[in-house]
Amino acid sequence: MNSPSRPVRFWTFTILGGAAVLTYLFASAPVPLDSGEKERMTMSAQEALSLLAHENDMTRTLFTKAIVGKGKQQGLAFSEDWAEQHVIAGPLPALFLRGVALHLAGTDVPLSLFLGSDFPIEGSNLFTGKQAEAFAAMRSDSLPKHFQDPGSGSQVSMFPDFASAGPCVSCHNAHEQSPKVDWELGDIMGATTWSYPHDSVTTDGFMAMLGAYRAGVSVVWSQYLEELEQLDPASKPAIGPAWPSTGLFIPDYATLRDSIDDLSGPHILSRLAQRTAVR
Repeated sequence: MNSPSRPVRFWTFTILGGAAVLTYLFASAPVPLDSGEKERMTMSAQEALSLLAHENDMTRTLFTKAIVGKGKQQGLAFSEDWAEQHVIAGPLPALFLRGVALHLAGTDVPLSLFLGSDFPIEGSNLFTGKQAEAFAAMRSDSLPKHFQDPGSGSQVSMFPDFASAGPCVSCHNAHEQSPKVDWELGDIMGATTWSYPHDSVTTDGFMAMLGAYRAGVSVVWSQYLEELEQLDPASKPAIGPAWPSTGLFIPDYATLRDSIDDLSGPHILSRLAQRTAVR
């Protein structure tokens, strides 16, 4: 993957760290007298979850295409049983996301992430209730759905999960437990569902949400790299700045992070900057 430009890396780092620039923009910049601190510091839960969904989409697409797809061409294995002690393999894309979701569930950030479908391989991933209704509508118009959960009162945002890469389609079509075996590229295979207990979030709160998600990606990636260390030296990829598209390589976390930042950082910064421009 190409190394991100210095300006992109600078601004993305600014976003991730919640550094002084954003502190000024959202907490210290002059505003009209009738605008209180709470108003200046708040965005809607829908907006925050949409930014997280963009980050997640960029991360999963990169992992699916550049790691799973290209890695398989280099002889690397990816399995739904990757967490089993006797299996040396990487996670499939859906399990990569599940690992991130499990990490989120163990943090103090009140944010949950779920990947569901109306044709799931695993029954626990079947949409029910209000989510099933929203997903049925999504199948008709391919648009995200936002609503309040009638049971918990949480704000829910669902985003279509498209079959964007060949490995997604071939894996699901070949799986012995798959209830649907004729998936095609571009199909909506399911939806990523985010839940947050409030209808708004401060910018500091959004930074915490983004940080918790990215920490989850780091945890799952570290687990994958530990798996690779168990391979025979002859089949073990070199871990560093190179990608499997160029040989038997897997990027280290810093390289992975740089590429994700290059893909998602400018959009997040642009949206945050737009908020300051209208205040």
